[in-house]
Amino acid sequence: MLENYHIILASGSPRRRELLKGLGLAFEVRVIPGIDESHPEGLPPEEVPRFIARRKAEAYVREMKVNDLIITADTVVTLDGGILEKPRDREDAVRMLKQLSARRHTVVTGVVITAAHRQTDFSVASEVVFSPLEDEEINYYVDTFRPYDKAGAYGIQEWIGYVGVHAIYGSFYNVMGLPVQRLYQELKSF
Repeated sequence: MLENYHIILASGSPRRRELLKGLGLAFEVRVIPGIDESHPEGLPPEEVPRFIARRKAEAYVREMKVNDLIITADTVVTLDGGILEKPRDREDAVRMLKQLSARRHTVVTGVVITAAHRQTDFSVASEVVFSPLEDEEINYYVDTFRPYDKAGAYGIQEWIGYVGVHAIYGSFYNVMGLPVQRLYQELKSF
């Protein structure tokens, strides 16, 4: 259905690469470093990932060829009306995981699909509930898996997801960073 397009995943995330590969699509990974991922003050947290995914798409439009189809995405973890970004360091990761312990939070991924004459975007939200995490478990996870490149300081597909996630309401793959079922539906209708 997409044979006329050259699909480009505009992300350095190995998780997004793995998830898109699972759809059986041929694609190229292309990363433009240094794209501004800031967002306006006061933008509701659930709108931030779509805003950033659009900004990422804008950076790739300048280099697009007529048959390119570019997929950009951004994922945030929201808790108590705020965003848990990627942790700055070990202490920040530990702090975030302590905040998530025994609580429900939301993971939102914004996705933008861009071609020469069309663009569409969407976002998907999933609720995640963590069991209580002991300090020992948090320290083990942070020291072993070093989740500094992950929003909210965790990867659900890693050890912490196996032992700490009590429930998920919504897409597991969205929590990993790419809501592939919804992406597939959007690509079918593109």
